[in-house]
Amino acid sequence: MAIIGIERILYRVDDVDRSIRFFEDFGLPLLDRDEGGACFRLPDNARVDIRAIATDPVPGSQIVGIGVHEIVWGVDTAENLERLVARLATDREVRRDADGICHFVADGGIAMGLRHWPEKRQIFAPTEPVNSPGNLQRMNVHRRWIARARPKGISHIGVISPDIEGLATFLRERLDFRLSDRQRSFAVYVRADGVNDHHNLAILNANAGLPGMDGTLRFHHVNYVVTDLDEMMAGKNHLERRGWPKSEWGIGRHRIASALFCYFPCPAGGEAEYGADSDALDDNWIPRDFSPMFGIAHWMHDLPGFLRDGAEWDVTFAADGVPTKGGIQPHSDL
Repeated sequence: MAIIGIERILYRVDDVDRSIRFFEDFGLPLLDRDEGGACFRLPDNARVDIRAIATDPVPGSQIVGIGVHEIVWGVDTAENLERLVARLATDREVRRDADGICHFVADGGIAMGLRHWPEKRQIFAPTEPVNSPGNLQRMNVHRRWIARARPKGISHIGVISPDIEGLATFLRERLDFRLSDRQRSFAVYVRADGVNDHHNLAILNANAGLPGMDGTLRFHHVNYVVTDLDEMMAGKNHLERRGWPKSEWGIGRHRIASALFCYFPCPAGGEAEYGADSDALDDNWIPRDFSPMFGIAHWMHDLPGFLRDGAEWDVTFAADGVPTKGGIQPHSDL
């Protein structure tokens, strides 16, 4: 084990004030603000930094447009940090700053960093008891009334890359990431070796030909973890009451990772996502291979036109996962 999560992300934006207002309404705790930007700190001690792209660019970043321009991975021990740095330094510059961040540029042009992260906090967010027919877990007690969402940490980043295989290979070979799943010809999902998140980086194919995917390296989204569907809906309602644009797809649940989602257009770039109830993985997991349409969603509140007719059952095991005969069959009631 070495990388234990996302220690911080650095947004580079056009409108600093609007971006700060959005994230305050989104539920991120503001740590510090000055004339050049702001820093938010989440309950698990991950940081979100906001700065102007025109005056404070990230060295080495080849991402086009605004959004997250650097991802800093937290490392469990100083010894593991030095081991990873030495491995990276064999063929690229690694620059260490006063905060202990070792900056480098990953294959494909994404600026990243490594930092020893002893300050990481373990967050416990118990869910509410759920009643169902014949299974009463909540008697004479109402559910909590939530006014707004308060994200607990950062689960993953989404990037649009013209070389999804090259970036995935770099992360697996140089930083010991694990393959989680594939979305055939569309995306690769990988996780750091020291976490149980389904994925920490979703690498989307810039050559897929969909809107915003024009062959260029771009930022796509950040997934901020909340506790459950109630908190997600409370956050959605609060953002809409504050006048922010609605989520295009509303609430839904992916098949890949099984996670609940709600994406919002974000003035800092791309989308900001509330996420909850994702699959948890360890090294016993066997990566799968989904067709793009089947993998995207189990259900959506605001069903887009391209999913009106549904999607055929199409999922098997990934060729570069653990070799297994046969595909994954549907349940008898599907």
